[in-house]
Amino acid sequence: MKSKVLTLDNKAAGDIDLDDAVFGADVRKDILARMVNYQLAKRRAGTHKVKSRGEVQGTTKKAYKQKGTGRARHGSLRVVQYRGGGVVFGPVVRDHGHSLTKKVRKLAMKSALSAKQADGKLVILDEVKLGDGKTKALLEKLGKLGLSSALIVGGAEIDSNFARAAQNIAMIDVLPIQGANVYDILRRDTLVLTREAVQTLEARLK
Repeated sequence: MKSKVLTLDNKAAGDIDLDDAVFGADVRKDILARMVNYQLAKRRAGTHKVKSRGEVQGTTKKAYKQKGTGRARHGSLRVVQYRGGGVVFGPVVRDHGHSLTKKVRKLAMKSALSAKQADGKLVILDEVKLGDGKTKALLEKLGKLGLSSALIVGGAEIDSNFARAAQNIAMIDVLPIQGANVYDILRRDTLVLTREAVQTLEARLK
């Protein structure tokens, strides 16, 4: 399929052929959900921790004799029943990540790109470069393009002036092509790709 290519000033810069296998695939919402869960699980720190009865500070002396008191049998004051005791089956430091096959991850990326294309939320730019790193100048250009919530994916390297200007704008994210991912694509309303980004994605996902 053909798509228009624009400049940052919202002027025509030719056309580009989008691969139907990448930008025209079936949108699998179940696969997208699996991929988002996979990414968010990997981001979790997993540093939560509570102390078990073996880690709580306290005496190891038996609280009272085993028989003859009429009370329940207890061998330690560090058990969960006592105030200040340990926690049973509490959270421990661990990795929350889980595996997802490469085939599923690739299919998820195709679904995310195809969903943006199908909804008319895909914008192709010739390049993302600014003469200076002024946020005001970039805001004017984004206003011409009608972008208020967007993920902008550039080439292998992002222009330093463009990155500096964009970092102060809310709801505008900028990533190099290596960092393009399903979660960040879905969390913004519009996906903006450069020519280089389109070519790299098609080569990666074919």
